[in-house]
Amino acid sequence: MNKKQLPQMHNVGIVVESLDNAISFFTEIGLCLEGRSTIEGEWSGRVTGLDSQQVEIAMMVTPDGNSRIELSRFLQPATTSDHRSAPVNALGYLRVMFTVENIDELVLRLTKQGAKLIGDIVNYENMYRLCYIRGVEGILIGLAEEIRQ
Repeated sequence: MNKKQLPQMHNVGIVVESLDNAISFFTEIGLCLEGRSTIEGEWSGRVTGLDSQQVEIAMMVTPDGNSRIELSRFLQPATTSDHRSAPVNALGYLRVMFTVENIDELVLRLTKQGAKLIGDIVNYENMYRLCYIRGVEGILIGLAEEIRQ
């Protein structure tokens, strides 16, 4: 039986007010800046349904090159709503989770940059240590450290 291959996910998009701050935050987690540019023109508005738009973007990539976060700062039109302070049980975009090597050390580095730990770092069935962090601009991320026995 032939199984249909799933399409590869290219990126997750997050709209921010400051690309520089968001780039710094995701760099601290371990992602690398793959590229940065301004997207504009009639074609781009046709894709998003926003008509005429001008968006500065930065593409962040994981070290293995398989996953990306596209950070976008809208110059035109202005952003119309803000979901950054929504609680973790709100409908819609929730969070992006990263596997990390040393969760305690990374949480310490991120909190020094102003991130806030949501709840606690918990042990999940002796498989993972997990936590949520609300980082720069209120972006919610999850961190997971595999427990090696």
